[in-house]
Amino acid sequence: MREVKSVAQRVAPGSWGAHRSIGAAVRDARPGGVITVQAGTYTEGLVLDKDIVLVAKGTVRLVAPRGPAVTVHAGRAELRGFTLVSPAPREAAVLLRGGEPVLRDCEITGGRVEVAAAAAPLLSGCSVRQAEGMAVRLTGTSRTTLEALTVGGCTGDGVVVEDEAALELSDALVDGVAGRGIVVTAGAHAALTRCEIRGSGAAAVLVDGHASAALRECRLYEAGGQGVWVRGTAGRSPGPQRHRRWDVGPSGEDQKPVAASSSADAAGRSADRAQGVRLRDCEIFRTGRSGVLAEDASAIVLDRCHVHRTTGAAVLVTGEAVAELVSVRAVDCADTALVVSATGNATARDSTFARTGANGLYATGGAEVSLTGCTVRETAYTAVHLGGSARVKARDCAIGGTPEHGARVTERAELLAERCEVTDVELTGLCVEGGDAALRGCRIEGDRDGVRLITTHRPLLADCVVTSIGETGVRVGRDTGARLENVTITGATTGLLLEEDSTVLVEGGAVRESRGSGVVVYAGARPTVRGLTVASAAKNALYVGDGGEGRYDDCHFTESRFPAVYAGARSRIVLRRCAVDGTETDLLRDEEAEVYAQHCHVEDVADPVLPTLPTLPTLPPPAAERGSTPVPGVRRAVATSGTAGEGEQDPEAPEAAAAQLEELRAELDQLVGLEGVKHDVVTLTRLMQMVKARQDAGLAPPPLSRHLVFAGNPGTGKTTVARLYGGFLAALGLLSRGHLVEADRGDLVGEYVGHTAPRTTAVFRRALGGVLFIDEAYSLVPQGQFTDFGSEAVSTLVKLMEDHRDEVVVIVAGYPNEMNRLLESNAGLASRFTRTLHFDDYSSSELVRIVEHHADSHQYTFAPQTTAALHGYFERLPRGEQFGNGRSARQVFQRMTERHAQRVAELGLSAVDLASADEELLTTLLPVDLPPEEVL
Repeated sequence: MREVKSVAQRVAPGSWGAHRSIGAAVRDARPGGVITVQAGTYTEGLVLDKDIVLVAKGTVRLVAPRGPAVTVHAGRAELRGFTLVSPAPREAAVLLRGGEPVLRDCEITGGRVEVAAAAAPLLSGCSVRQAEGMAVRLTGTSRTTLEALTVGGCTGDGVVVEDEAALELSDALVDGVAGRGIVVTAGAHAALTRCEIRGSGAAAVLVDGHASAALRECRLYEAGGQGVWVRGTAGRSPGPQRHRRWDVGPSGEDQKPVAASSSADAAGRSADRAQGVRLRDCEIFRTGRSGVLAEDASAIVLDRCHVHRTTGAAVLVTGEAVAELVSVRAVDCADTALVVSATGNATARDSTFARTGANGLYATGGAEVSLTGCTVRETAYTAVHLGGSARVKARDCAIGGTPEHGARVTERAELLAERCEVTDVELTGLCVEGGDAALRGCRIEGDRDGVRLITTHRPLLADCVVTSIGETGVRVGRDTGARLENVTITGATTGLLLEEDSTVLVEGGAVRESRGSGVVVYAGARPTVRGLTVASAAKNALYVGDGGEGRYDDCHFTESRFPAVYAGARSRIVLRRCAVDGTETDLLRDEEAEVYAQHCHVEDVADPVLPTLPTLPTLPPPAAERGSTPVPGVRRAVATSGTAGEGEQDPEAPEAAAAQLEELRAELDQLVGLEGVKHDVVTLTRLMQMVKARQDAGLAPPPLSRHLVFAGNPGTGKTTVARLYGGFLAALGLLSRGHLVEADRGDLVGEYVGHTAPRTTAVFRRALGGVLFIDEAYSLVPQGQFTDFGSEAVSTLVKLMEDHRDEVVVIVAGYPNEMNRLLESNAGLASRFTRTLHFDDYSSSELVRIVEHHADSHQYTFAPQTTAALHGYFERLPRGEQFGNGRSARQVFQRMTERHAQRVAELGLSAVDLASADEELLTTLLPVDLPPEEVL
């Protein structure tokens, strides 16, 4: 047969040999045919369902009398250079319902382009103008590619991607649409490359529902609303865990969490096909509201993006949204650069937040923020402001350039900072007002105060350098506790100021070149200061005002212009092993001051006083270290002459305490296994004995936290050891009762707002004088739940531990990995739980010993072969999640007694026979009494 070739068709009204209408040419054309259309206006609507090519010669206007100008149902139809006109601006001018149509260099006007069903069109070099409602609508499961698209003069949205549709849009311009520039909603996905979205009346890009989008090298500007608005669950892969670093593979499936160091590259991989909302190398500016808004339960990644000149916040994360920012510049905004509120979570790395009309970072509600290698500078308000119960972690960050505070922590918020710098601050470098903070290796400067702490929590400064050119280096406010470890304070009028009734522990460090006194202690303040150097103070090295207290051990006061130590009226201070040199007078005191000195060294002082002070054989500890709970065996001071004074012991108390310690030690030794735990408990007991002896001798106790973490699987004896630990401390006089109060999540966490704190407080108060043992403590911060009341229980617990630090011991117990997550959940927990006891699983031999112990306690015996059978039983027993160690051993013993009773019953003996039966029959457990292995 001879091959039939396609014949080219011509459309030219009035021309001989040509079709008068495009529709007639289409009907006459064979598949694969080419139709050329001469210039002119054609009033008709085309319906295409086969492979043909239509080429416009000159200006060809295809005007639909009604309905779409072009409808494609199937095939690979291609239109080149047409102007397609719809009479109804709110309807479709081009309707692509199937096939793989191609439109090149076409102009669509007066109506939208709609792609539906499973169509897979390509539009290249086309424009859509004067549509109403929307310019381009993609629905169904369609897959659309738009190249060099121009959208303008439309009264609604620019491009809308719905249902499960997918869009690849490149080199496009969406200009001046009255609504939103790009909308991706439901389960749709859009990939935008080198696109420009300008002058939209609302958001430039909206990603909604559980849709996803990837933008590369795009410019979004002059939007009436947000630059990018992400809401619903947009950007979330199915079931991702909150607070989890995540990446998405080329096919969209969840991959394992990625390391922070690789997040920049990971953010850009397969962006056109990946789930999520990702922007890479994009610029967002001159927006009417926020540059980027992520809300509800959405997720977004910004990689190497530039967000600037926004009317609202540059980046706003709220609801339960998660945002990751890598090398982002959020600058020159009229509001705050980064706002995280509600339970939003934001992670920023190598990013800059600067030149703002408000804060650099504002975190509130239950927000969680992590900053690594970021810069926050040149802000109109406080650079980093934390409120609510927000929690911020900052590492290797530079903060400053503000007329207010560098970082301010308020309400119940927490700040954890490591190796950060706070400089060029007109007020306070770090201001904690009601929240909590832990800073390590930081450099902090403030023109007024370097650090100011006013809180019921106990902030920590470790290995920090604090500088101030104004009033104070570190100011600890009224009724505030704090811990300073190896902190260096320079400049300021007062280096370290401790206000009324404050309680501060200072370990090491230095106060240098104060323009006034180095350390100032107000009335009622009760510091414990060890190993501090105070050098070159313009006034006193240590100034203790009227009614001040404190213990100062191993301190060095050098080259002060006023007397090194001043003690005001009714003050009470203890100086031990302190050195004073380079000053005219070592001590100036009021006649009502009470100053004790032991083993102090004075050199190069004209008229030394410290060596002449009387010393006491036993110095009572300062108020900062005295507990309010009575200690057994110690009588209180009385006014009557000749009675036992403060610190004098009951003569019978030491013997009774020693006997109790021996009993507890014997009970500890009887526990099966746990050799490492036993060693740790004995070591702790000896250390506690030393603490008690040093306190009784008036010496400073070593730095030690009595609170413990018990890490181990269920059934490894954690509760028993906690009870013994409380007994040890009570025997030593460090706890008044030593009783054990057990609690779990259900005891501490309420079911509604305002219910949790009272429940936690009630349980805690029952434990005063003893041990509070919280089993499965990690359940207080369940992973993936972020509106949970457990975090309130943790915060309440931390405060109570501080308020009653000498009256209770808290032990938290659970699986090892989960306990690490618990300690990381709150700034105050890690500093209070510094020692972990690891409870290893029992070996098979140890489990046999536990069963034997139960058998002996219940007057059962083992046949010789039973012990070997039991050992083999435990060797084969699976050690999965249901395995309970000691609990499983107890269950095995219980099942053995049940099977033993059944075995004896099956002998058919009467009650009289049983009463007279051989004792061996009634007490001996045999291998056949072992339960089936699948039972456990």
